[in-house]
Amino acid sequence: MVPIQRAYALLRSGALDQTLLPLCGAEKLEAYRQRIIETIDGFAAQFGTDRQIAIFSAPGRTELGGNHVDHQRGHVLAASIDLDILGVASLREDRMIHVQSQGHPLDTISLEELEPDLEHEPHAAELIRGVAARFGQLGYPLKTGFDTYTTSAVPKGSGLSSSAAFEVLIGNICNTFFADGYFSAIQLAEIGQYAENVYYRKPCGLMDQMASSIGGVVAIDFYEEGNPRVEPVNFDFTQVEYALCLVNSGGSHADLTDEYAAIPTEMKAVAAYFGKTVLSEITFHDVMQHIPELREHCGDRAVLRAIHYFHEDKRAQEEADALARGDFEAFLRLVQYSGQSSYDLLQNVYAVSSPQEQPSAVALAIGSAVLGGRGAIRVHGGGFGGMIQAFVPKILLPQFCEDMEAAFGEGCCHVLRIRPVGGTTIWI
Repeated sequence: MVPIQRAYALLRSGALDQTLLPLCGAEKLEAYRQRIIETIDGFAAQFGTDRQIAIFSAPGRTELGGNHVDHQRGHVLAASIDLDILGVASLREDRMIHVQSQGHPLDTISLEELEPDLEHEPHAAELIRGVAARFGQLGYPLKTGFDTYTTSAVPKGSGLSSSAAFEVLIGNICNTFFADGYFSAIQLAEIGQYAENVYYRKPCGLMDQMASSIGGVVAIDFYEEGNPRVEPVNFDFTQVEYALCLVNSGGSHADLTDEYAAIPTEMKAVAAYFGKTVLSEITFHDVMQHIPELREHCGDRAVLRAIHYFHEDKRAQEEADALARGDFEAFLRLVQYSGQSSYDLLQNVYAVSSPQEQPSAVALAIGSAVLGGRGAIRVHGGGFGGMIQAFVPKILLPQFCEDMEAAFGEGCCHVLRIRPVGGTTIWI
């Protein structure tokens, strides 16, 4: 760790630029450097200027393929992006953890009280508590507390996995301060998922944390529980004449946990009919041979979502293969098919509890009109509002962004870069 004034000097001199470039890209370097300085400013204002600090980063993620298959132990294709959460952290001498996220109340937890709080609605403090508790369960208890100030470029509730990035950030801080870097990126992702499942009480899969923690483009096979197989996919998105765009339609899935949770619940109900836990333990043939019985026992939507799973699971593997062999046009076709399946079968474009509000559906309609059959467009991530994803021919990018911003407001259209680095320590 370094004194705050030393950290300022290193940043302003450009001494850390080679570390920062993979995180933000050359075109955003100056803005990223300034954001780190502002995060240090926030830490100093909150916790004092006479501290030794370390700087951490954890990226948001984009799902390239495998919409809602991770919780069924299927295959996904995901990537980290150049929107991240920055954290400036310093050790304390007592057993308290203070995390001040810009624009939010201070989260305070005691290392003497690491049991889940089941009496109140979960919030960010529970994610911190869950990560800290898990380190202790795995043999690396936190010996002291720490102070952290964070700033986020990952929009909350947008489907870019701000919660997973936050978990990965806290996990990296704990791993650096208290475990001497013992835990791998995969293990830190699993720690984050534990915190979200057990402490935040959200039944998420592991894809979000994996993509944020590992970095780059990764194909993940979740079939073997507790031992996911992760394969980097080498493809340079900067070499194609398409831009990766994520459009924030103004909706949010932050308050739609029930809608989100119904997807794994219904998929697992289909698996349970066959005496199994998840859909990866049965076959597409099993489902198709028992449609009448499944409709009666599980309902029509569960049957449709199960059919989506099998198609989407295969598509995610085909997408990874297409990128690995450099066939970007084949990849785009598969992304488009994925979007149609999510709309028709998975049914996660809008919430049935609020059918009058369909911002993602409107965004998909506008984007499809601009693309005119070129590129690809689909709902992004968990769904039910928030983000859509599009691969836009660069020649159409100005029109695409203009039309989206006319509908959803300035700044809604994010042109993103795949980030090759996951959760990381910028300086220790």
